[in-house]
Amino acid sequence: MLSKKTKYGLKALTYIARKKCDHPVQISEIAQSENISQKFLESILLTLRKNGFLGSKKGKGGGYYLIKEPKEIIMASIIRVLEGPIAMLPCVSLNFYEKCDDCPDEDACAVHSLMIEVRDNTLKVLENKTLEDYTK
Repeated sequence: MLSKKTKYGLKALTYIARKKCDHPVQISEIAQSENISQKFLESILLTLRKNGFLGSKKGKGGGYYLIKEPKEIIMASIIRVLEGPIAMLPCVSLNFYEKCDDCPDEDACAVHSLMIEVRDNTLKVLENKTLEDYTK
């Protein structure tokens, strides 16, 4: 299940991308428009800024802005930054692999095989969609 942090991060990035303005978007505007707690949103936007999705400007007229074009921001990369692994189990994660303690043979494990299929199909969607796809 997608966390609220990730859901709100996606909503905030989409909101900023839809604005298509030359000036930063204030946190209060995003929070009010998207019905997100401003304090929680500040933390999410800071994470997105630290990971190269957003820039920020302080003071009067300050706020957040995209530092890449929406067509360059891949949905899978946003999910990984905010949510962590896309895979539902660590034994099928491409970036955060860990062997399951209770599984003697991954190759014979039905759950492992199913979760690889789920991961691959999820990645097929997330890696082929950009922020721009959701700003229209």
